[in-house]
Amino acid sequence: MIKRWLPWIIKGGISVGLITWVLSKVDLPSAWAKAKAIDPQLAGLAVVFMLVQIGLGGVRWGLVLRSLDAVFGWTKTISVFYIGVFFSIVLPGAVGGDAVRMWFARKGGLSLATAINSVMLERAVTVFSLVLLVCLTQPILMSRVPNLPGGTMFPVLLAVCVIGILVLASLDKLPESLHRWRLVRGLVHLASDTRKLFFHPGWSLTCVLVGLAGNANISLVVYMLAEGLGMDVHVLDCLVLVPPVLLVMTLPISIAGWGLRETAMVTAFGFVGIAGDEALVLSILFGILTMLTALPGGLVFLLSGGRRIEAEELADEAAATDEDPGVRSPAPPLP
Repeated sequence: MIKRWLPWIIKGGISVGLITWVLSKVDLPSAWAKAKAIDPQLAGLAVVFMLVQIGLGGVRWGLVLRSLDAVFGWTKTISVFYIGVFFSIVLPGAVGGDAVRMWFARKGGLSLATAINSVMLERAVTVFSLVLLVCLTQPILMSRVPNLPGGTMFPVLLAVCVIGILVLASLDKLPESLHRWRLVRGLVHLASDTRKLFFHPGWSLTCVLVGLAGNANISLVVYMLAEGLGMDVHVLDCLVLVPPVLLVMTLPISIAGWGLRETAMVTAFGFVGIAGDEALVLSILFGILTMLTALPGGLVFLLSGGRRIEAEELADEAAATDEDPGVRSPAPPLP
């Protein structure tokens, strides 16, 4: 029980602590008044773009799967991705959603290695695209905020990402004597899949472009919310400020990014003269919008036979344990 709840306790404590700190720095009555005055049409448009974001994520993962020669239909890919988005909200951290994606992909007929590697590489593409977008927009950001600290951090981070990809692609160079270990064999397979994706210009460029489009799309969602709140923000401000906020949110130290997002948003938009209460409302509304658009993924889970597959999986495990602990019945395919 302690191990099960410890991630929730730690991440929840960080989220609550950061939100409390941000709330202590803003005018809460003013923030609440601004939230109630949001333009419903722009808020509705932001919802539409957020749903488009889920589709882009599914397409990105689908491209990664196809680069690995994995047979997984587009409808199934986007459905499973949406299920992962839902579980990333209800489980502590995005890793929970990724694990659910791997599980469904495995039950959908993919090999265990492909299910794991495809999700890991899709995550790698997403982070790489995000860092690349930050670097591409950095000249605009520096022109808007000349005295911004840490100007060299993002190019260095991009170089680290490139080195990390090269290291992943070289893991099969480990000594043959180590290949008897299952973990090492998994790393060898991961190296091969990394090369299939990143060393093939067609797949890598397409995936990165979809990743850039997705991150830019989120910036547009934030811009629509800001416009709906009547904030004095230019679309370029959102394009250059939101990606660093998203990069901070990738740190798996809070629940669904709460607390981290608010702290980063208030700090980032403060550089262009946005008051803390306005930035806080913007961040909270963005978080609520993320949750609302993720919740239908739970319905997709039920309609995709998630409960049935889970029940049959448990039944198979029980039967295999009774008959032979080393034998498992094959799992049914995902509808």
